[in-house]
Amino acid sequence: MTQLNGSLMRVTLYPSSKRRILQALLYLTVCLSSVGASAEQEQTRPAIMARLAAQALLLDAGVAGNRIIAVGERGHIVVSDDDGVQWHQVPVPTQATLTAVYFVDTQHGWAVGHDATILHSSDAGNTWTLQNQAPQDQQPLLDIWFRNQNEGYAFGAYGLYLVTHDGGQSWIARTINSEEDFHFNSVTSTTDGQLYVAGEAGSLYHSSDPTQGWNKLKSPYKGSFFGILALEDNILIIFGLRGKIYRSTDQGNIWTEIQSHTEASLMGGTVLRDGRVFIVGLGGVILKSTDAGQSFALYTRPDRIGLSTILQSPRGDLLTFGEMGVEPHKDGAKR
Repeated sequence: MTQLNGSLMRVTLYPSSKRRILQALLYLTVCLSSVGASAEQEQTRPAIMARLAAQALLLDAGVAGNRIIAVGERGHIVVSDDDGVQWHQVPVPTQATLTAVYFVDTQHGWAVGHDATILHSSDAGNTWTLQNQAPQDQQPLLDIWFRNQNEGYAFGAYGLYLVTHDGGQSWIARTINSEEDFHFNSVTSTTDGQLYVAGEAGSLYHSSDPTQGWNKLKSPYKGSFFGILALEDNILIIFGLRGKIYRSTDQGNIWTEIQSHTEASLMGGTVLRDGRVFIVGLGGVILKSTDAGQSFALYTRPDRIGLSTILQSPRGDLLTFGEMGVEPHKDGAKR
């Protein structure tokens, strides 16, 4: 463990790449904020309403019906009801940085972040209540997934894994692998309900029923994975440090490396409704696949700002989220 710019960071593999992530402000998947008494008090305060919240660091976004919800630093949650043209911030009962958001239907959603923070909304993101927070543990949650309004799973740093069966009224700590404490960075589900988790040091896990446990998959790479996507026909795509991308067509048993044409760390991605795949990362990198992830074309933004994820709006537009907030990406996405 080392201390860098006020943050704690594990440096087991590729420290230079992790340092670039920190410098790009997209450090949340690989490092932890230092938490003292004053920081703990700050997390319990409501998020400050900021006029430019939609232009600050945003780390994830989701869709609830015709609404887009994005989350980011200082507890910011911003929403748009016109496909990302206009945004407004909503009140949030914490200033903890938020790393991921997931809506299981048009009304019910959850957001997670630093200090094991879990927020819940039952009105399409208009209001949020605090369901869980543990500043003393210094463990951020990094992704969340719900099967329905009751059954949900949250994943985070140092093996943090929380489960609820009552819509988040109570969260129970579980263990995916008692022999490892790697960061769990991303979760995805296939159309038939299979769950996959990707994380630090090439960690990959699969479960058809999390109540019965998780199976460790053989990893094709020892560096960290920051994202995992599920396509049709049970195709999986994982991506992460140094521009690494791998593809599987057999539920993660065998992986084939796919050329990304970049060494920039890849942070987030999405599968469009027409099957195209987009992956984004540091240095303004945007990758596009039109053949279910068998190959990717590279585009680099001239400003080279760090991007955390990309999303298709309800109308079909593409929006990127990252270091400078939310911006449109013109790529003829409406299909």
